[in-house]
Amino acid sequence: MADLKIPEAPAIEGTTHVHSGKVRDLYRIDAGEHAGRLLMVASDRISAYDFVLDSTIPDKGEILTRMSLWWFDQLAGLVGNHVVSTDVPASVAGRAVICEELEMFPVECVARGYLTGSGLLDYHRSGGVCGIALPAGLQDGSRLPEPIFTPATKAELGDHDENVDYESVVETIGDDAAAELRMLTMEVYGKAHAQALERGIILADTKLEFGRRPDGTTILADEVLTPDSSRFWPAADWQPGRAQASYDKQIVRDWLTTESGWDRTSGEAPPPLPDAVVERTRARYVDAYELLTGESF
Repeated sequence: MADLKIPEAPAIEGTTHVHSGKVRDLYRIDAGEHAGRLLMVASDRISAYDFVLDSTIPDKGEILTRMSLWWFDQLAGLVGNHVVSTDVPASVAGRAVICEELEMFPVECVARGYLTGSGLLDYHRSGGVCGIALPAGLQDGSRLPEPIFTPATKAELGDHDENVDYESVVETIGDDAAAELRMLTMEVYGKAHAQALERGIILADTKLEFGRRPDGTTILADEVLTPDSSRFWPAADWQPGRAQASYDKQIVRDWLTTESGWDRTSGEAPPPLPDAVVERTRARYVDAYELLTGESF
């Protein structure tokens, strides 16, 4: 397991720190109207290749939070979500939400409409993705005949998620829950893909997380349809057979692997990002937010 070296979460008055991930810090609210609820704070941290970098991307946490809230609103007719309030402490205003505590499903729900990333590697090995056979001759960036549900295990922090087939999800959570998660994932992807395309953006794939309320209702949790959880490509530049331009942290990955001199196999943490890479990455996140939502950041 990689040592992520996640910075210590800042103290927030009236809360108790519960957990920190690569990007988000989670707190329990101690008293008041929302006592017992969770405060989820999106930081400006950025990760790559299972490391949390020393460098941060200014405004990233606020962009992720605002984009998730916007998408939760767009999807309200399809599925509920965990957000209770945006009336959060002043120190985290704009980048935090108060949310329900749910029984989270131990499954990363991934929908793919295009072939790339780990799906492309799986396809080259097996001719399909997560046990779903695909036509021969597909390339990096090819649009699939129809979107597919390609789940993954939820790995421990610092480990890789592992793509699995649908039968593995059934074995983990049961037939009914697996069928519901697949249905909801594909409905969310279908709506979001169509909406993004109207804005000139291709939603190539996305990862969703679901949880269950005490009454058994399944709802969306964590983040949704952000550049950290999805691949967004400019539709006008889409060309199968090569890597696509993207509205995410690919700029960071490219710099680390081609220009920084960092050896991914060394076990050493990546070097700090140059200011130019930080600025270009921030600009891509802002572009994604503004193009998709139609709002200025």
